[in-house]
Amino acid sequence: FFSTLLSTRGHRNEMSGKAGMGAPQSAADANVDRRERLRKLAMETIDLNNDPYFMRNHLGTYECKLCLTLHNNEGNYLAHTQGKRHRMNLARRAAKEKAEQPVQPAPMRKKVQPRQTVKIGRPGYQVTKSKDHSTAQRTLHFTIHYPEIEEGLQPRHRFMSAYEQKKEAPDKAYQFLLFAAEPYETIAFKIPNQEIDKEPGRFTTSWDDTKQIFTLQLSFKAKGGPSSSMMPDAVPPPPPPS
Repeated sequence: FFSTLLSTRGHRNEMSGKAGMGAPQSAADANVDRRERLRKLAMETIDLNNDPYFMRNHLGTYECKLCLTLHNNEGNYLAHTQGKRHRMNLARRAAKEKAEQPVQPAPMRKKVQPRQTVKIGRPGYQVTKSKDHSTAQRTLHFTIHYPEIEEGLQPRHRFMSAYEQKKEAPDKAYQFLLFAAEPYETIAFKIPNQEIDKEPGRFTTSWDDTKQIFTLQLSFKAKGGPSSSMMPDAVPPPPPPS
């Protein structure tokens, strides 16, 4: 009998919960507490005056124009805004508005117009060939005269592959050396397509602003490349490659 009594008391304690804790909370009570917490959170974060979906109807109740639901008071509506249904409808509305938004054309970039300069012809020039017998290197010395060059400018030069130009069939044995300065036409010299020696003293440029003469000296590396007989003579250069 004593063991049976203890078992019965233990069963009653399990049914009533721990001492001092009160009766266990029902599902309905938990739902009420959850909605109350959501309502308080919404009151702190949502301004009903700026809510496009909040509306008070003629019956004195409140409507959610997004979800088409009725609410007895503002607190109930605020709790609704924190629910899953309202948030899903907000996401659907945002996706729909994004899909219906017209594609904005890319902003037009301002087109840069090439500088228009009236050309006054080709500059005068001299080309001198030499050979350093101690290193067996061949050297070209270019002197270009620009007496009418625009004030503040300095002549420019660059090397161009034979495959860049469109004036003649490309020949991989040659390359072009271009000189340019406004308002003169660009001139080009056809030289062997050998490696240029860029060591100090082997490749130099100079611009004499007083005499308005631009000079460039280059030396080819001794090994490989066309023979010296392939060096072009100092004849007027062809029109600039394009």
